[in-house]
Amino acid sequence: MQGRFCRLEPLDVEKHARQLFASNTLDSNWTYLPYGPFTEFDDYVAWLESQCLGRDPLFFAIVDMTSGEATGLASCLRITPECGSIEVGHLNFSPKLQRTAAATEAMFLMMRHAFELGYRRYEWKCDSLNEPSRKAALRLGLSFEGIFRQATVRKGRNRDTAWYAAIDKEWPALCEAFEQWLSPSNFDAQGKQRVSLSSLTRPHLVSGVQ
Repeated sequence: MQGRFCRLEPLDVEKHARQLFASNTLDSNWTYLPYGPFTEFDDYVAWLESQCLGRDPLFFAIVDMTSGEATGLASCLRITPECGSIEVGHLNFSPKLQRTAAATEAMFLMMRHAFELGYRRYEWKCDSLNEPSRKAALRLGLSFEGIFRQATVRKGRNRDTAWYAAIDKEWPALCEAFEQWLSPSNFDAQGKQRVSLSSLTRPHLVSGVQ
């Protein structure tokens, strides 16, 4: 999956691990992930090899188009083609990727790919305490669907899970919003956005979102 700012490649430990580990040591946030942090490269590689090379979750490295460096991970999971449902998760964006156009484009590319494959429902779930993730879901046009209380336990503490999703009938309008935001004309000479993505996706969120 290739865009203007980034491309997503199937995770290759030999190719991507060293770059990902180096990027994450800058100050990656592992608080809401069920694993990590990894302070030793060998431990990180062992985790990648044991947990990230299957078909579900299906992991991708997010590669910066300018530097060619892998700066983040994302995956498709709970892949259920018979129901047309797929989830995006295991997002780990290094500081080099966070709050960049490439980060947004990566999420667009994954969502577009899912709907082009014929999936009807694209899900995003996160810890209800993870406010940045919840805001990101809404910004990307994923509508809030509720809280699953005491859904699981992560790192020894309770996790209530917030659910967000977009469905196929919403995708054409959301795709148009992403394309408008990602257009070169939406960025000034310093790379600052002229129109925010949230202003373009907000009208397409289902009523009653929080």
